[in-house]
Amino acid sequence: MPLTALLGAALLMTTPMQDPPPPASPTVTIGRGALIGRESGGVESFKGVPYAQPPIGPLRWRPPVPAAPLTGPRDAGQVGAICIQPPANGDNGVGPLPMSEDCLTLNVWTPKERDHPLPVMVWIHGGGYINGSGTAALYDGTSLARRGVVVVTLNYRLGRLGFFDHPALAAERPAGEPAGNYAVMDMILALQWVRDHVAAFGGDPEQVTIFGESAGGVAVTQLMVAEQARGLFSKVIVESGLGRQQGVALEDVADAEASGQTPRSTRARGAAWAEAAGVEPTAEALRAVPAERLLQPAPSFYGGDLILNDGVVIKEDVETAFAAGREAPVPLIIGTNSAEFWWMKPSDLTPYGEIDDALTPEEKAAFLTGYGGQEGYDAHVLSDLVFNEPARHLARLHAKNGHPTFLYRFDVVSAAMNEPHAGATHASERQYVFDTLSASPWATDERDQRAADLMSGYWLQFAREGDPNGEGRLRWPDLRPEPDLLLEFTNDGPVIRPVPEAGRLDLIEQLYGRRKAR
Repeated sequence: MPLTALLGAALLMTTPMQDPPPPASPTVTIGRGALIGRESGGVESFKGVPYAQPPIGPLRWRPPVPAAPLTGPRDAGQVGAICIQPPANGDNGVGPLPMSEDCLTLNVWTPKERDHPLPVMVWIHGGGYINGSGTAALYDGTSLARRGVVVVTLNYRLGRLGFFDHPALAAERPAGEPAGNYAVMDMILALQWVRDHVAAFGGDPEQVTIFGESAGGVAVTQLMVAEQARGLFSKVIVESGLGRQQGVALEDVADAEASGQTPRSTRARGAAWAEAAGVEPTAEALRAVPAERLLQPAPSFYGGDLILNDGVVIKEDVETAFAAGREAPVPLIIGTNSAEFWWMKPSDLTPYGEIDDALTPEEKAAFLTGYGGQEGYDAHVLSDLVFNEPARHLARLHAKNGHPTFLYRFDVVSAAMNEPHAGATHASERQYVFDTLSASPWATDERDQRAADLMSGYWLQFAREGDPNGEGRLRWPDLRPEPDLLLEFTNDGPVIRPVPEAGRLDLIEQLYGRRKAR
């Protein structure tokens, strides 16, 4: 089926019929109405809860508007629609259809038995800011909630619906209205919903941990530098969340090279897309474009379409803010996987493959020596450039700024994993964090369950105390007194070790330093 037809079918699909809630269903009252959830295995769940009004029609490419108060009981027994995105093609980070622009919902899991306010963990899903959802079985919060926390997962606008600007939109926008980073604004509104309502579910609004993976990890660091998000969370966990990426400004800057900004602004990119798509340059015409047309061509996460410095919500690059001590002063867990982008070579024609293009001949020779030749360079340099060195860099900066910082490396590999590499591929830690091994793309066994119990245990303890240590686990060093030590999750259990391949990362740090000094 062609992409347009497939998406059209998804957009037209109605929410599947569901049985009415059982008489003994858990009920939580927020505002003037009640949410009717479900209970299973000692955990209550409330799904598909709107936190914003549908961002459709005149609200497309506008800051999210809080959802209208409930005026009566609402069945919260089923997840909501996923946001507009390409077909999932088996991606286990994407929840079930239907798909719709009316997708700004969240899901809550909480223990049935609770006698005091519980820590809250808010998950921000990855997917390159173009796909994914908080509704996937991979992110089911039951196992974590059963161990004494409230878990919240959420959807946010994706692709050009979540990150976009155009001269016609700018012309009609009220002065001072934030623009471009609509997805980040969605996340902030969801966190405000948590602040205002999570107590009704047994959560403590003063003890909120935000955690996310890949683009969700980028989102977590962006929220750390967003003034509007300050005070909405008390701890953060960043899983494979990059760190050195540069945002593109909404408007062209006077001297793009000197400022470090990409000359092609977000607004210029939007105008070019509309012209190529044959869309009239008016706000009315843009808001009337069928959602599936916005998917083509696919926007680029690392290539400048989706990492935006809008000047209001996100004012500067994450690394710049950390270096100046302007990030949220909260405890941080940050780390990467041992074989992140094993399938991608620096010669590939992608924005990631362009990162090493500025190497001088002398630098290239040093890199080849550091990686033991061309084969090692091709296999590992992109993982180091995009993930490993940036994570170490942000961890060092955060610790230097005086905040508790815990660095990790994930190297657990299922025995049934059949990919041709040695190490843990990008995103493979998620089923261990959530203890949802049944959603793993590979078969798992008792060894995997032990790793899931351990990793989720560290995450839960961190959400409770701001320190992952305790309950008899191996002590994870804080980088402030013990720099460049990390906890590595392995098939044989956790180990404490210096940051692996530090010499390679030092070369990359020097490269980024030279670029920044230009």
